[in-house]
Amino acid sequence: MILVIDVGNTHTVLGIYNVKKLEKYWRISTDLDKTEDEYGMLLKNLLDNSKLNFTDIHAVVLSCVIPPVTWILKKMSKDYFNVRAIVVGPGIKTGIYLKVNNPKEVGADRIVNAIAAYDLYGGPVIIVDFGTATTFCAVDKEGNYLGGAIAPGIDISEQALAEKTAKLPKIELIKPKKAIGNNTISAMQSGIFYGYLGLINELIRRIKKELGENSLVIATGGEAELIGKASHLIDKINPFLTLEGLRLVHEMNK
Repeated sequence: MILVIDVGNTHTVLGIYNVKKLEKYWRISTDLDKTEDEYGMLLKNLLDNSKLNFTDIHAVVLSCVIPPVTWILKKMSKDYFNVRAIVVGPGIKTGIYLKVNNPKEVGADRIVNAIAAYDLYGGPVIIVDFGTATTFCAVDKEGNYLGGAIAPGIDISEQALAEKTAKLPKIELIKPKKAIGNNTISAMQSGIFYGYLGLINELIRRIKKELGENSLVIATGGEAELIGKASHLIDKINPFLTLEGLRLVHEMNK
């Protein structure tokens, strides 16, 4: 079995693949203070609950946007699984050509999303990943990664509104029934949800104009269901796109 780990700024998603089938997955908070032993014990508990052992895992594939955590998880992989983790980055086979000014600047999560989207759906394809930041990635019909756009995530927008104003509270992120809110909370929900939906749709429209109007649009990440179902420009929602990309990285580098 393969353990795939996608470390984001806010959350970390872990998955267990048996060949090509995703058997188990977990979502935990990203913790910069955890040691390799703490991550090892956390994984032991998760595996135990799924009736699995350390010895069932024969490979670890890691995508991480936080360099110190990368080192910790690499050491954890060696100490607890006795394997050398495959880390998405320079020197790793991806099957995707990064046609950008500085390929080293492209985040590992964006690379694996592009790998999975092109493998599953072909190109041209646009990937919208709803995370701490919302990223838009464009892959052409030849499989070239052309770049994209980065915007603040919807959670960051909501938190900033509550933290930087004296009287506005933290709210639940839901789709409001109407745009005209008749109280503070419903007005905030309208502004954040529909304002953010407008941001998503406008960027998709502009990227499609440059990449091709026939481009397929895939949504993934934490808020993919909430926003993806509300946007008529998003064609498919795949919450496990990044994990699938990590599995494919293993296939190319095992």
